[in-house]
Amino acid sequence: MATGTLPSVVNRCRTFLTLFLLIYPSPSHCQQFIIPFKEPKDCGVEEFFDISSLSCVKCGSNQRRSPTGLSCICQTGYQALPTDKSSINCQKCSTDKPAVTSDGFGCISCPGSLSDEGKCRCPQGNILVERDVNGNYLDEAKCVACNGSRPALSVPNSSGDRCERCQASFTNTSCVCSPPNVQAGGLCFPSGSLSTNVNPSVNFAQLKISFHSAWFVKNLYSSSAACLVFSNLTACQALGNMCVMNMHSFSAMSTDACGLFNTIFRSRAALSSTQDISYWRVNLPWLYYGDEPGLAIRVLQTNPVPIGFSFRGKNKNTEIKLIAAVYNVRGEFLRWQKIRGRSLQLCPDTAKRQEAAFSFGTAYRESCDLKVSELLEMYPEPLFYDVFMDLGDGDNRKLLPLPTLVSNQQYNGKFINQESMKNWYLSRRMFLVDTLSGREKPTQPKVIRVVSSVTIRFQLVPRTQTGQVYPPLMMVTYNDVPVTDISTQKVSTTFAVEYEMDQNEARMKTDTALGVMGGVAVLCSLLKTVSWKRRIASPLIDAKTMFTFLLFYAGDLANVFFVVTVGTGLYWLIFYKSLKAQQFVYVLLPLPAQEEQFVTYIGCAFALKAVQFLHKLTLQLSVDVFLIDWERPRNKASNRTAQATGEMKHDPSPVSIWRTYFVANEWNEIQTIRKISPTFQIMAVLFFLEVLGFSNLALRDPLTTLERSPQAYTPSYSLILRYGLAATLWLCIGFLQVIFFTVFYECFVEDKIRQFVDLCSVSNISVLLLSHRCFGYYIHGRSVHGHADTNMEEMNNNLKREGESLVAQRGLLPNTDIQTFQVSINNRLRSQYERIREPLSRRNRPSRLIDASSANQFEQSTRAYNTMNHFLRSVIDHVYPDMDYIVRDKLMFERVIGMEFLEPNEKSIFYNDDAHSFSNVLFYGNEVTLLIFDTLFFCVVDLGSQSFVLAAVLTYLQQMIFRLIRHSLGRRNLSNKTLVDERFLI
Repeated sequence: MATGTLPSVVNRCRTFLTLFLLIYPSPSHCQQFIIPFKEPKDCGVEEFFDISSLSCVKCGSNQRRSPTGLSCICQTGYQALPTDKSSINCQKCSTDKPAVTSDGFGCISCPGSLSDEGKCRCPQGNILVERDVNGNYLDEAKCVACNGSRPALSVPNSSGDRCERCQASFTNTSCVCSPPNVQAGGLCFPSGSLSTNVNPSVNFAQLKISFHSAWFVKNLYSSSAACLVFSNLTACQALGNMCVMNMHSFSAMSTDACGLFNTIFRSRAALSSTQDISYWRVNLPWLYYGDEPGLAIRVLQTNPVPIGFSFRGKNKNTEIKLIAAVYNVRGEFLRWQKIRGRSLQLCPDTAKRQEAAFSFGTAYRESCDLKVSELLEMYPEPLFYDVFMDLGDGDNRKLLPLPTLVSNQQYNGKFINQESMKNWYLSRRMFLVDTLSGREKPTQPKVIRVVSSVTIRFQLVPRTQTGQVYPPLMMVTYNDVPVTDISTQKVSTTFAVEYEMDQNEARMKTDTALGVMGGVAVLCSLLKTVSWKRRIASPLIDAKTMFTFLLFYAGDLANVFFVVTVGTGLYWLIFYKSLKAQQFVYVLLPLPAQEEQFVTYIGCAFALKAVQFLHKLTLQLSVDVFLIDWERPRNKASNRTAQATGEMKHDPSPVSIWRTYFVANEWNEIQTIRKISPTFQIMAVLFFLEVLGFSNLALRDPLTTLERSPQAYTPSYSLILRYGLAATLWLCIGFLQVIFFTVFYECFVEDKIRQFVDLCSVSNISVLLLSHRCFGYYIHGRSVHGHADTNMEEMNNNLKREGESLVAQRGLLPNTDIQTFQVSINNRLRSQYERIREPLSRRNRPSRLIDASSANQFEQSTRAYNTMNHFLRSVIDHVYPDMDYIVRDKLMFERVIGMEFLEPNEKSIFYNDDAHSFSNVLFYGNEVTLLIFDTLFFCVVDLGSQSFVLAAVLTYLQQMIFRLIRHSLGRRNLSNKTLVDERFLI
C-alpha cells in the first residue's frame, strides 16, 4: 500500500515545484547571456580554439597549437598517447628512439638525420618506411630508394611514402632529367625547346608598378614549355590564363606570358584551325581575334546574328541566352555555365532583379561597392570565362562567341582599346577577380585585380525590320587595387547591358529639320522686324533694329528647337514603347552619351524662349494706355441763382471720375488672366505622371506597364523619353484647357475680354493702347445713349432699350457693331500725342529731375489729361483733317504675316478687329508663348533633377513670381499712363 502511494506523492511534488517556478521565476531569467568574441587567430601559441565553447583553451603539457588552430598536437620529440577522452597525452620519446613516426603515435630510430619536426628524413629519391607489411612499427626506419630505371621508372610520390611511375616527359630509360634537359613543374623538357629566361612579371599599369608573381614564377615556364613541346591541353589553357591575367597585353619582350603564348600561336600556323576559326589554333585557347587594321569593325558590324528579337507575336523572343565555358587557373575545364543571375555580376541582389539584365531591350545597370576582405575570401583563385551566345536550334545547337574588349590591354606600353574602333584589338576570355597574380610570395597579395565594369552592348542592324543585331560586344575594365587595409578597403564594380542603333540617320534628319525650319524662322523674324519698323515709323536700319531682329529670331528659333525636340521625343516614345509598332525590333533608344546633343537642343530652346518671354513681358509693361472719357457735363438747376434773379438757371455738373477708375481697375485685373489654370495644369500633370504611373513609360525598357513591382528591376530613365512624355503631357493638358476655356467657359460662363469691351460701352469710356510708336489698339466704348453718369433706373432703361434694338449700334461706324480695332497712326498724330503727354511723362520722372520752378505738377498733369482726352475725342470724331483716319478690313495675307502693307502717311488707318487682338498686350493673348515657356521650364528642371515633383513646385513658383511682376509693374504703368491713382487699382 505504501509503495503504491509513493509515485503519486512524487508527481504532486513535481507539479507543485513546476507551478512555483512559473510563478516565482529565478534570477537567472533576467540574466544577459553575453560572451566575449574570439577567433582562432586570437589564440596564443599554447592555446587552441574550442569550437564547443567558442573560446581559447590552453593546451596540455608538452603540447602546442595545431596548424588549423582548432586542436592541440604534441611538441617536437613527443609522441601522442591515445586516451578515452577527446584530448591527448604527450610523452617524450626515448634516446634510443628519438624520432616520432609520421602519424605522431610512435617513436622510432632513424637511419639518417631528423627533420625540424623531429621526424626521420630520407635522401632525395628515397621513401620512408616505418612499418612492416603487418603494420607493426619497425625498430629502425628504413630509407628505400625508388628504382628510376627500367622497368620500374618510379619516383617518390608527393607524400614521400610510396613509389609511383614518373611522368612520361622523362626519358624512357630513367626518371632522372639529366642535363642538358631541363626539369620544371614535374616535367622534363629537351634542351633548346624553350628558353628558360622567361619573364614571370605582372604589369599593373594603373599603379605603374610591375613585379614577379609567385604563381608565374612557379608555372609560367613549365606551362609554356609543356604547351609548346608536348601540346599539353591543360598547360596551354594555363598559359592562356596567365596571359589573360596580364590583360592580354603585348610588348617588345616576347618572354612574358602573352609573348610566349603568341610565340606558340605562330608556331602552330601550319596546323589546321579549331572549329574552322583561323584565330583558334589547335590545342590553344582562343584569346585574340587578330591584329589586322579595322578587324574590329568587320567582326562587329558585318555579319548579323542569325536570330531576330521580337516583342510580341508567335515569334516572340526577348530572352538573351548566354553560356560560358569555365576554366580554373590551372587550365582545367570545369563546366558549361549559363550566364544568369550572379554569373558575371559581383553585386549582390535578388535573382529576379538580376534576370532583367537578360531581357532584350532593357537597359540594365547595377553598381555596388565590395569589401576587399570578402573578395579575398570568396575568390582565392580566379575563374576564367569564354562567353558565347546560345543560338538554340534544337539538336543542332549553335554558339556565337562574344568578342571582348579589354580597356586595360596595352601594346608596347600604350592603351590601344581606348581609341577609335578601327584601332581596337578584340580578344576572348575574361575573369572577374584575380587575387593570385599579385602575390610576390604565397601570402597576402600586394595587388588584386577586380573587374570595375562589365558592359554587354547590342547594336541593332540598321534599315532592317527583322529585329537582328550584330554580334554583342563585351567591354571589360579592370581596377588594380593595392592591398593596404583589407578590413576597410572597398572597390566599386558595375555590370551593364546596353543597346544602341545607328543614330546617324536620325541625327541627320534632326539637323535637316533644324536647318530648314531655322531658315524659315529667319524669314519670319525678318518679316516681324519689317513690321516692327513700319509700326515705329523708323526707316533707318540701326543697332536697335539689329537687336530687335535678334530678339524676334530668338523667339522663332526657340519654337523651332521646341517643335523638333518634342517631335523627336514623341517619336521615340511611340515607336520604342509601342509593342504593336515593334513586332520585330527596329528602333532602340540612344545611349545616354548620345542624348547629350538632344539635351543641348532642349537647353537652347529654353534659353531662347526665356529671352522671348522677357522681351514680351517688357513690352507689355511699357505699353501706352489712355482712357478716353466721352461723358459730357450735364446742366443742373441752381436754387441760389433762381432766388437772386427770379429766373431758373442751370450750371453744368462735373463729370464723375469713378467710371474711369472702374474701367482702369477692370483693365488692371485682366492683365494677368490666362486661358488655362496654372494650378490645375500642374496638379493634372503630376497626377498622370506620379499617381497613375505614366513616368514608368520613360524607363529604358520596352515595357508599357504603368505599375512596377517593387521586387522587379527598375532601369534608369531615358532623357529623351522623359522629355517627350512630360512635354507631350503638359501640352495636351494645356491645349485641352484652352479648348475648354474657349469653347465652353467663355461661351457659357464668363468671357472677361468681351465683358471688358461691354463695360467700356456701358461706362462711356474708350481705350487707346499703343504697343508701338505708331501702332496699337482701340476699343470704342462710346455709349449709344450719350451719357453714363446716371441713376440706376435710367441705366436699366437704357440697357432695356438697347436690348430691344431701339437705339443705334455700338460700332465706331454707323450701323456697325465692331468696337475693337487695330490702329496704325501717322507721325503727325503721334507727335501731337507726345506733346500733350509730356507733362504726364514729367510727372513720372525722379523728383530731382523735375524743374523746381514748376508751379503745380498735378495741376499741369490734370490739364494735360483733359487736353489729351479732348484731343483724342476730336480725332475719333474727325475734327482734325490732317490727323483724320479711315476704317478698313485687313487683307487675309496681312492677317497671316502680321504686317500692314499700307503706311499711314496722310491718314491713320483703323483696321476692323473682331478677334479682340488688343489682348496681345495681356497674358491672355500670349498663351502659346507662356505655355511653351512653362513646358520647357518644367522639363529642364526635371532633366536636371530627375524629379517631376520638384519640377512642378519650381514651375508653380516661377509662374507666381512672373505673375506678381506682371501685375505689380503693369499696375504701376497703368497708373502712370492714365493718371489713375494706384490706390484705386485693387
